[in-house]
Amino acid sequence: MAAVIDIHTHAFPDDIARKAIPALEKEGGIKAYLDGTVAGLLDSMDRSGVQRSVLCSIATKPEQFDPILQWSRTIRSDRIEPFPSLHPEDPQLLEHLETIHAEGFKGVKMHSYYQDYFLDDVRLFPLYERMSQLGTILVIHAGYDIAFPRIRKADPGRIVEVCRQFPGLKLIATHLGGWDEWSDVRDLLAGKPIYMEISFALDFLDQKRLKEIMLAHPAEYLLFGTDSPWTDQATTLKMLARLKLPDPLFERIVGGNACRLLGERAS
Repeated sequence: MAAVIDIHTHAFPDDIARKAIPALEKEGGIKAYLDGTVAGLLDSMDRSGVQRSVLCSIATKPEQFDPILQWSRTIRSDRIEPFPSLHPEDPQLLEHLETIHAEGFKGVKMHSYYQDYFLDDVRLFPLYERMSQLGTILVIHAGYDIAFPRIRKADPGRIVEVCRQFPGLKLIATHLGGWDEWSDVRDLLAGKPIYMEISFALDFLDQKRLKEIMLAHPAEYLLFGTDSPWTDQATTLKMLARLKLPDPLFERIVGGNACRLLGERAS
């Protein structure tokens, strides 16, 4: 099997993890599988056979840019690929994007609910344009979020429109393109050259609908992701394997596509 790359994980500095994980568990009504530390993530990777994880941070206010960037520098390794975060209200938004790029980070994470914005807000268009020029990957939370009211902020329709206006933007729509908006994923997003990763989809959709969406999508635009610590990496891999997708597609999903996207050679 190709080297497995988890394109969507989370962790925190150790002192923050001790407080953040219980708070997020209560907020979302779910139980974490890990303790939210980098050490815990690396242990999970060892047990599940994941060679590399993209670690996505979320800045819940603009002032968190610098501490997140500093922490991202310290945890970077051949197994952990940090994606720092940009906040839409940051008065230095474009300058901070340039800093992220200059320091060699390959992408950023943004979350419409925790950062309170709509994906297609025109104020973000200069950011999307510059990301397209730099080749910066943008990982977004797609669809509803279990911890927030059901306001459509990053739904499949908005994703398709943003990608139409910025065709060079390397946008990754998490949760198979839109958590709990599966009909719109199938009708609006599936089949288009837009990256989708699979976290929190295998747990909620039956195999028939999963395969229908995944087989309708371009093979090179599907990615393995778990949203760890909120799901178990080993279990997600097993659930993907149980779909019995064609071997070439399975290999692309678990690592081949991510290698290409991250600018690395497949092993």
